[in-house]
Amino acid sequence: MSVDLEELRRLRRARSLMDREYDRPLDVPTLARSAFMSTAHFSRRFRDAYGETPYSYLMTRRIERAKALLRRGDISVTEACFAVGCTSVGSFSSRFTEIVGETPSAYRARDHSDSLAVPSCAAMVLGRPRRTRAGSSRNEEASPAATP
Repeated sequence: MSVDLEELRRLRRARSLMDREYDRPLDVPTLARSAFMSTAHFSRRFRDAYGETPYSYLMTRRIERAKALLRRGDISVTEACFAVGCTSVGSFSSRFTEIVGETPSAYRARDHSDSLAVPSCAAMVLGRPRRTRAGSSRNEEASPAATP
């Protein structure tokens, strides 16, 4: 099923909203309204266009931002959870572990001094969580070779 350009523009509007306002309470009906679509149609077309559900995309962005906060080391896991718009530390930790492959506490405790020499724009791209194409629940961080 192809996506027409007008529909893709509206889907990008919703995706941009998630990128900019990831820390707000965003749900699928709100995102669908931003794309001028019904909730079910929006969910189907977003998945067709981007290969993942809107919720999955939003949570990946939130985890990406949480990783940046936790690398600094001056913020707790709970503070990072709420700073990125999650409302449950347990759900946040489970999703973080699923996407990153380690708990937020273990990630925070790691030495991140080697990333200080990397410009923040490059660190964001290289550290972006990537979902596997096969749709498995195991997710891995991008390696420089896997980055498009």
